[in-house]
Amino acid sequence: MDNNRELNPKAFAWGLGLAWAADIFIMTWWLILGRGRKNAWVNEEFFRNLYPGYRVTPLGSLAGLLWGLLDGLLAGWIIARIYNTYVRRTEKIHPNGW
Repeated sequence: MDNNRELNPKAFAWGLGLAWAADIFIMTWWLILGRGRKNAWVNEEFFRNLYPGYRVTPLGSLAGLLWGLLDGLLAGWIIARIYNTYVRRTEKIHPNGW
Protein backbone atom coordinates (compact mmCIF):
# COMPACT_ATOMS: atom_id res chain seq x y z
CA MET A 1 0.00 0.00 0.00
CA ASP A 2 1.81 3.06 -1.26
CA ASN A 3 -1.09 5.46 -1.03
CA ASN A 4 -3.18 6.40 2.00
CA ARG A 5 -6.30 6.12 -0.18
CA GLU A 6 -5.66 2.47 -0.94
CA LEU A 7 -7.44 -0.34 0.84
CA ASN A 8 -5.70 -3.18 2.61
CA PRO A 9 -7.01 -6.17 0.59
CA LYS A 10 -6.67 -8.63 3.48
CA ALA A 11 -8.48 -6.39 5.95
CA PHE A 12 -11.23 -5.50 3.48
CA ALA A 13 -11.68 -9.16 2.54
CA TRP A 14 -12.01 -10.22 6.19
CA GLY A 15 -14.42 -7.39 6.91
CA LEU A 16 -16.68 -8.26 4.00
CA GLY A 17 -16.34 -12.00 4.62
CA LEU A 18 -17.34 -11.74 8.27
CA ALA A 19 -20.21 -9.38 7.49
CA TRP A 20 -21.60 -11.61 4.73
CA ALA A 21 -21.21 -14.77 6.84
CA ALA A 22 -23.03 -13.13 9.74
CA ASP A 23 -25.76 -11.93 7.38
CA ILE A 24 -26.43 -15.43 6.01
CA PHE A 25 -26.31 -16.96 9.50
CA ILE A 26 -28.67 -14.38 11.06
CA MET A 27 -31.04 -14.47 8.07
CA THR A 28 -31.28 -18.25 8.36
CA TRP A 29 -32.02 -18.17 12.08
CA TRP A 30 -34.58 -15.40 11.52
CA LEU A 31 -36.41 -17.77 9.22
CA ILE A 32 -35.95 -20.81 11.50
CA LEU A 33 -37.45 -18.93 14.44
CA GLY A 34 -40.43 -17.95 12.31
CA ARG A 35 -39.76 -14.23 12.35
CA GLY A 36 -39.89 -14.00 8.58
CA ARG A 37 -42.42 -15.55 6.27
CA LYS A 38 -40.88 -18.35 4.25
CA ASN A 39 -39.50 -16.89 0.99
CA ALA A 40 -40.85 -13.44 1.89
CA TRP A 41 -37.50 -11.62 1.75
CA VAL A 42 -35.14 -14.43 0.93
CA ASN A 43 -35.24 -16.87 -1.91
CA GLU A 44 -34.12 -20.13 -0.29
CA GLU A 45 -33.84 -21.88 -3.63
CA PHE A 46 -31.32 -19.28 -4.83
CA PHE A 47 -29.07 -19.79 -1.79
CA ARG A 48 -29.41 -23.58 -1.99
CA ASN A 49 -28.13 -23.45 -5.57
CA LEU A 50 -25.37 -20.98 -4.70
CA TYR A 51 -24.13 -22.65 -1.50
CA PRO A 52 -24.06 -26.48 -1.41
CA GLY A 53 -25.44 -27.80 1.87
CA TYR A 54 -27.41 -24.67 2.67
CA ARG A 55 -30.94 -25.15 3.99
CA VAL A 56 -33.10 -23.18 6.38
CA THR A 57 -32.10 -25.48 9.25
CA PRO A 58 -29.65 -25.16 12.15
CA LEU A 59 -27.05 -27.23 10.27
CA GLY A 60 -27.77 -25.26 7.11
CA SER A 61 -27.05 -22.03 8.97
CA LEU A 62 -23.52 -23.31 9.65
CA ALA A 63 -23.07 -24.25 6.00
CA GLY A 64 -24.25 -20.76 5.05
CA LEU A 65 -21.86 -19.25 7.58
CA LEU A 66 -18.87 -21.05 6.05
CA TRP A 67 -19.88 -20.43 2.44
CA GLY A 68 -20.69 -16.80 3.22
CA LEU A 69 -17.26 -16.33 4.77
CA LEU A 70 -15.49 -17.82 1.74
CA ASP A 71 -17.66 -15.88 -0.68
CA GLY A 72 -17.14 -12.61 1.19
CA LEU A 73 -13.38 -13.15 1.53
CA LEU A 74 -13.00 -13.67 -2.20
CA ALA A 75 -15.31 -10.80 -3.16
CA GLY A 76 -13.67 -8.42 -0.69
CA TRP A 77 -10.18 -9.21 -1.91
CA ILE A 78 -11.22 -8.72 -5.56
CA ILE A 79 -13.04 -5.45 -4.83
CA ALA A 80 -10.07 -4.06 -2.89
CA ARG A 81 -7.63 -4.99 -5.66
CA ILE A 82 -9.83 -3.34 -8.32
CA TYR A 83 -10.25 -0.24 -6.15
CA ASN A 84 -6.49 0.01 -5.52
CA THR A 85 -5.79 -0.28 -9.23
CA TYR A 86 -8.20 2.58 -9.85
CA VAL A 87 -6.56 4.71 -7.13
CA ARG A 88 -3.08 4.11 -8.55
CA ARG A 89 -4.16 5.04 -12.07
CA THR A 90 -5.94 8.14 -10.83
CA GLU A 91 -2.82 9.13 -8.87
CA LYS A 92 -0.79 9.00 -12.10
CA ILE A 93 -3.27 11.31 -13.84
CA HIS A 94 -3.72 13.68 -10.87
CA PRO A 95 -0.51 13.42 -8.81
CA ASN A 96 -1.48 16.27 -6.47
CA GLY A 97 -5.01 15.04 -5.93
CA TRP A 98 -8.19 16.56 -7.22
